[in-house]
Amino acid sequence: MKSKDTRPFDLDVFLAGHNGGGGNRKYKEHDTIFAQGDPCDGVFYVQEGRCKSTVVSDIGKEAVVALHDKGDFFGEGCLTGQRRRLATATAMSDCELLRLDTLAIQRVIHEQTEFSEFFIARVLARSARVEADLVDQLFNSSEKRLARQLLLLANFAKEGKSELIAVKISQGTLAEIVGTTRSRVSFFMNKFRKLGLIDYNGDIHVHSALLNVVLHDNPAIRGDAEDD
Repeated sequence: MKSKDTRPFDLDVFLAGHNGGGGNRKYKEHDTIFAQGDPCDGVFYVQEGRCKSTVVSDIGKEAVVALHDKGDFFGEGCLTGQRRRLATATAMSDCELLRLDTLAIQRVIHEQTEFSEFFIARVLARSARVEADLVDQLFNSSEKRLARQLLLLANFAKEGKSELIAVKISQGTLAEIVGTTRSRVSFFMNKFRKLGLIDYNGDIHVHSALLNVVLHDNPAIRGDAEDD
């Protein structure tokens, strides 16, 4: 009897033998991948780098609604009949993305079980992250929200250890993600640094002790945090 292949599914190897319908694309930091209102005609997979999705309101207010790291899919609205992009995707660092046009990814989802399972698992994981972000926004102070985002950016949940954030992220972008002002982000970043919870000099090094800000209402740590 042939033994079952227990190796983890490797998307890059899989796609190398299939027509993705768009191929590899490279972007520089700050490049626009697609803009709000563009035709929604394909899905992107992050092979290297980090991207963000932002939405601009009718009055010009911009908000970061998602970050996309290596191994993430984004732009899958085309699979639900979405005709126009609802957000703008921008490279936060030099990126290498794989674009799969709508017909190509629909075909592969229907024909390839391994890919379907891989794709659905990634999309569901991001959906859970969005739900957690909403709960965070509704119930936690901006200090807790910032601490949580720094831990997520440092991949703390994946690695369980302190890790250097691989991209320079501005305080303005952090403010857009957290939903507060840049001045409050600056205040809390300086506070975290003084408490030894992060090292911050352009790049950010997050220490595991920052998790205490998220898990506990410790006055010695939280100080004069506001409830916005």
